[in-house]
Amino acid sequence: MARFIFITGGVVSSLGKGLMAASLAALLQARGFRVRIRKFDPYLNVDPGTMSPYQHGEVYVTDDGAETDLDLGHYERFTGVAARQSDNVTSGRIYQQIITKERRGDYLGATVQVIPHVTDAIKEFAQADTDDLDFVLCEIGGTVGDIESLPFIEAIRQLRNEIGRENSVSVHVTLVPYIAAAGELKTKPTQHSVRELASLGVQPDILLCRCEKPLPDSERAKIAQFCNVRKEAVIPALDADSIYSVPVQYHGEGLDSEVLRAFGIHDAPDPDLTRWYDIMDRKRHPEGEVTIGVVGKYVSLPDAYKSLNEALVHGGMANRVKVNIRWLDAEMFEKGEEDLVAKLEPMHGILVPGGFGERGSEGKIASVKFARERGVPFLGICLGMQMACIEAARNTSGIADASSTEFGPTDEPVVGLITEWMSDEGLQKRGADTDLGGTMRLGAYEAKLSPNSHVASIYGANDISERHRHRYEVNGAYRDRLEKGGLAFSGLSPDGMLPEIVERPDHPWFIGVQFHPELKSKPFDPHPLFKGFVEAAVKQSRLV
Repeated sequence: MARFIFITGGVVSSLGKGLMAASLAALLQARGFRVRIRKFDPYLNVDPGTMSPYQHGEVYVTDDGAETDLDLGHYERFTGVAARQSDNVTSGRIYQQIITKERRGDYLGATVQVIPHVTDAIKEFAQADTDDLDFVLCEIGGTVGDIESLPFIEAIRQLRNEIGRENSVSVHVTLVPYIAAAGELKTKPTQHSVRELASLGVQPDILLCRCEKPLPDSERAKIAQFCNVRKEAVIPALDADSIYSVPVQYHGEGLDSEVLRAFGIHDAPDPDLTRWYDIMDRKRHPEGEVTIGVVGKYVSLPDAYKSLNEALVHGGMANRVKVNIRWLDAEMFEKGEEDLVAKLEPMHGILVPGGFGERGSEGKIASVKFARERGVPFLGICLGMQMACIEAARNTSGIADASSTEFGPTDEPVVGLITEWMSDEGLQKRGADTDLGGTMRLGAYEAKLSPNSHVASIYGANDISERHRHRYEVNGAYRDRLEKGGLAFSGLSPDGMLPEIVERPDHPWFIGVQFHPELKSKPFDPHPLFKGFVEAAVKQSRLV
């Protein structure tokens, strides 16, 4: 039977529960254990798919087509374990399932209540498909005391009793703030947070204390005494120079050892942290640096492009260089050529990421044109590939009015709404009036690469599988005209109907992809496209 680790947070949000969960899972994995991480989100949205990136950061997509919380990206990047739809659930999805059952009569006329119906559904989610695992880590979103998270805390309490305390451990992430005026670290917020959690029936076994100053032994002892835990179970978590140094840092503070001790496991092998030491070395000792301009529309919130940011870092690690990312608002490039040149000329590579809507589209198209004409390495992702095709249509294929139906009616729909495509379940059909979440092509799809293409040499393969999240597609009817203008369609869906990758053979490095390669990049296994893109940027840096 799998053992469960429940992770909660208190005092304030954004303490890094997701990163902590990912790091702890990586440490347990390094000791030879099989792990999986799950995220409970208390908000009422069924999933984050229709939420603005400004509200909740990026939407992370799994192979099986789930739109999930961005923390699942941390989980995958740190463990290499592919996330699944069953690894993220929201209050909205729980309630949707319960109400559907109630309308169908599954409860046989019973009064449907939070206890037991909602809590039973949460417990069922936590325990599903865990037979082949040693540890399941369950992160509870939000902060203890929030009204939204109460059913999840209650479900934890019940589950701990049902599976036995020897099979569950509670880790509470909290804040020990430093008050500069007093010159002291304050433990009272942690005490109050633990008291709140204990009042709900969950006594934490381990406290991970986020602090910006070292936590003295006297303060650890004080926290332990007032919070009813061992002193060794009070783990200081100081700010790290990189998220990829956190597993080693937490191991040094004894987090994984204390978790195993709480389970009564005393004979576990020491963790093999070789890969993490190599990652830290590459991150801390680059042999050069490059600057990549990311021309997007959500650039004021870095979490909106979290996986993209990390994939560029991974590409830098693979090439032993530091990647300086310049977040550039696409709208400012619609003001004039002078602004465009001033901002993009210093870049060693230009990346246009995914997005939705017309805002900033002309600025993205202008950025593609700059990269094409100047020979600057270019990577277009999802909408970025579509903008590359529209730019090619307008400027190299003579289709002056080329546009996307996403931006309104057009006589030259180089990009249009997906209406049907093939998947593992057969032919999928969608209409313009379908629910927003239902018009997406989501999850992993295979693609066939042209054998002699640049992208085939980058992947070292002719058959690939990548994750999608989009509802508009490059119109294959324009393929011949675009290829006559120099844009090669080097990757197609297996049936040859949907363009997946375009490139320019006459350009040093110019690739657009309809999928999201950043979602599969890991620090110990950088995605080949980002590895190649950063390598091209390094060569560009030597030319300027």
